Amino acid sequence: QVQLVESGGGWVQAGGSLRLSCAASARTFSSYRINWFRQAPGKEREFVATIAVSADSTYYADSVKARFTISRDDSKNTVYLQMNSLKPEDTAVYYCAARDVRSPPGTYDYWGQGTQVTVSS
Repeated sequence: QVQLVESGGGWVQAGGSLRLSCAASARTFSSYRINWFRQAPGKEREFVATIAVSADSTYYADSVKARFTISRDDSKNTVYLQMNSLKPEDTAVYYCAARDVRSPPGTYDYWGQGTQVTVSS
């Protein structure tokens, strides 16, 4: 069983920055692809960013491209989401999710509890 714990959320004014962290308990963390998702009130959960094993590749939703950066430090079992130039529409609960490389694409083995990000105009 893997536990994911997000942190780093909070309140920020538009144009500001936050860095979210997703810390995992897994000793085999390096074998997991990690995704960030978010869900705003009254809206469906949406994909934000993903980072592959060994950070070989990253991919972003169009809405955050060039503003957000996903990275990982396997020595710390942690994935980060650096969020710059934040906009009010980025307000949401942000979740990280882990998928073992052996699991089918599109499935997620573990989810964190989420961290709230609020961006004021």
